[in-house]
Amino acid sequence: MSYTWMIIGMAVITIFIKAIIFVLGERIILPGMLKHALSFVPVTVLTAIIVPMVLAPHNRGIELTWRNPQLVAAVVAVIVSAATRHQLLTIFMGLVVFFGWQFGMLA
Repeated sequence: MSYTWMIIGMAVITIFIKAIIFVLGERIILPGMLKHALSFVPVTVLTAIIVPMVLAPHNRGIELTWRNPQLVAAVVAVIVSAATRHQLLTIFMGLVVFFGWQFGMLA
C-alpha cells in the first residue's frame, strides 16, 4: 500500500469524523465520564510531544544533566508555574532561561 493512499485514507476518516460531530453538534450526548476523560486529551498530547524534546533533545538518549538547556528551562518553568500560576510569566521565564543557557550566558 502506498503512503499516498494511506495519507488520503487518514484524511478522509478525519474529515468524516469531524463532519459528523459538526453536523450533529449538540444532539450528541456523551456520558459524563467520557467528557471528563476527553478533557485530559490536550494535556496528554502536549506532554507526549514535550517530554521527549526535554529529556532527549539531540536524539542521543536521555540527557539528565545541567548542560541540557531544555531540561533546565523546563524545571524553571515548572517552578515558576507552581509558584505564581501565571502563564505568561512561566513562558517568559522558560524562554529566558532556555536561550540564556543555550548561548552560555547562564551556564
